Amino acid sequence: MVSSGGRTGEQTAAIEWAETSGFDVTAVAVEELIDRTATLSGVDVCWWHADEPPALAADSDLGGVLGAFVRSGGGLVLSLAAMTTVEALGIDRVAPDAVGPEPDSPETGPLIKAVYDDHPFFAPLPDRRPITRGPTEATLARYDSVLPERGEVLASTVRIDHDVPDLVTCVGWSLGDGVVVGLGDGLVFEPTGGDAAARDRLARALLTNVGDASVPSRPRSAEEITAMRERFANDHHRPAYHLSTPANWLNDPNGVIQWNGRYHVFYQYNPGGPYHDTIHWGHAVSDDLVNWEDRAVALTPSPDGPDRDGCWSGCAVDDDGTATILYTGGRDRKQLPCLATTEDPELRTWAKDGDNPVIEELPSAPDVLSTEHWDGEFRDHCVWREDGTWYQLIGAGMDDGGGVVLLYESEDLRDWEYCGPILAGDRDIPEETVWECPELLDLGPKQLLHVSNYEDVVYFLGDFDGDSFEPEYRDKLDHGDYYAPQSMRADDGRILTWGWVPEARDVSAQWDAGWSGTMSLPRVISLAGDGRLRQRPAEELTALRGENEHREGLVLDDGETAGLTTSGRSVELSARFSLVDADAVELTVLAAPDGTERTPIRYTAENELLVDRSRSSTDPQATRDTQRMRVSPYDEPLDLRVFVDGSVIEVFANERHCLTSRVYPTGADSTGIELRAVGGRTRIPTFDAWELNQVW
Repeated sequence: MVSSGGRTGEQTAAIEWAETSGFDVTAVAVEELIDRTATLSGVDVCWWHADEPPALAADSDLGGVLGAFVRSGGGLVLSLAAMTTVEALGIDRVAPDAVGPEPDSPETGPLIKAVYDDHPFFAPLPDRRPITRGPTEATLARYDSVLPERGEVLASTVRIDHDVPDLVTCVGWSLGDGVVVGLGDGLVFEPTGGDAAARDRLARALLTNVGDASVPSRPRSAEEITAMRERFANDHHRPAYHLSTPANWLNDPNGVIQWNGRYHVFYQYNPGGPYHDTIHWGHAVSDDLVNWEDRAVALTPSPDGPDRDGCWSGCAVDDDGTATILYTGGRDRKQLPCLATTEDPELRTWAKDGDNPVIEELPSAPDVLSTEHWDGEFRDHCVWREDGTWYQLIGAGMDDGGGVVLLYESEDLRDWEYCGPILAGDRDIPEETVWECPELLDLGPKQLLHVSNYEDVVYFLGDFDGDSFEPEYRDKLDHGDYYAPQSMRADDGRILTWGWVPEARDVSAQWDAGWSGTMSLPRVISLAGDGRLRQRPAEELTALRGENEHREGLVLDDGETAGLTTSGRSVELSARFSLVDADAVELTVLAAPDGTERTPIRYTAENELLVDRSRSSTDPQATRDTQRMRVSPYDEPLDLRVFVDGSVIEVFANERHCLTSRVYPTGADSTGIELRAVGGRTRIPTFDAWELNQVW
């Protein structure tokens, strides 16, 4: 047991606990290790338990002493404020950033990651949410807005009444032949409340196993990242053919580009767990838009850079043969554009520009919105070149309300001149609105500008004259669980786009699943002959089709149903509906034989398409609201394509309207498909169902 200077009451209590628990304890002071008057020879485990942040002199060699001990096979436990020393000890370049006492906090404990709840450190605990301490004056150490650079997150924080996934309390490091475990919260031995028995099990498991058990390393290589998928092989909510995260967290698509003939999709990724924080760039690649391969993480926050707190959303361009990405770097309260390039033909490794950020200040007008998180809500990039000049759009919010899209221009992607806003609006609808992830697409006769406003993806069709955008038509790109899309112009001229499909279940359910978020299917965006927007699934997706069930000339009277022999959680459905005199027709998917779980996709005589989630799942953590979108009256009959994939449903109506939904049926037999007429007769001239092949 290591102590700093005079032993505190908490350290005395910890020593007494260890001795009464059967450990052979020798207490030494930090100074004795530094000046070599004490040694760790013959010690199996070194436990540094500090309830105040230790102060180490710049020339202290404690890191050398402890490092040598661990590299030779020893186990080191740093608990409470002792975890603040990982940077000074040379264990990690990033130390905990949330340091201090929480005397008024509710009872608390480690929120254990689902993939590690059977690890020897945690196996003796009753569940992955043990409440191990009550209020305390001790200084606690947690990672909040940053992650350790080298360590793997083992647990976050659970309060007595809710989970706090973004407050990381337990981290493991491999160092030579030994292991370091930091537990900045959860172990307090002076009387404080909480479940003392759970605390004792946790402390005993750490001290007993840290000298012998290996600590999972953060996956780095493509092979290690892919291997994470195997942990979720039996999760029937996981997508089988959508591009998805191997584990942990995924959100916005980034840097989508076709390079040397291959499709690359980067995405916002948090390796710390299935929650949104400390964003990196994940990476996947495909030759055919169907079969995807994981790649190593492409962008990681730099501890000493302007992106220390996250490498946020951005785009990729071809700068005369050099692949270049512009992304938002976050540090402290600033979000500013950064740049990175690569000469790697596979786009695996990137060099960040030494002059980042490439735009150092917010624009002078309009006044950019400042919030509790950022000095300026100013982020996300759309970049293109025209007549030798680079143009960049950045999304922002305005201080007096509403979102705005800002325009910059440059000759070299590094020196940018501000030109002003091209479109602003929505001042009268939510306060602190930000237009995120703006993108401008040239569809020939018209241009499409879309923005994401925290809830919806709003698109405008109109004209961009180089200075401003004049909208003529406005709608939603998707009416369901879909956000922050990004597009590429493929080598064949098509505009392909992906969107983030977020979860529709609560934070605790995502934590227990071990993963969160997936991408939409790749869509082709264009203008139809009548000047309206057209969205359809990329034709390459037909390669997924397996067994086909085909029906023709179906006529259903009121209340009549037609079941299919095709069933499953990985299917494509195609149908044409004519209501005749019916009030509605329903295509139900993911139905249990007894009807306890079912998701009807309902087309009504009021020209509305609904996904009814009221009985989609018996899990109370799943969302139950009904999603809906208008389908213009002149779109009858309705041509519908539906893709079901685990917990994802993507609906395409007449290649114009899209609605993406998340549902979480619990039953293994909730896989049925049926058709039903409601309130009259319905004709279904053609219907096809395909079982789809699994990609992942």
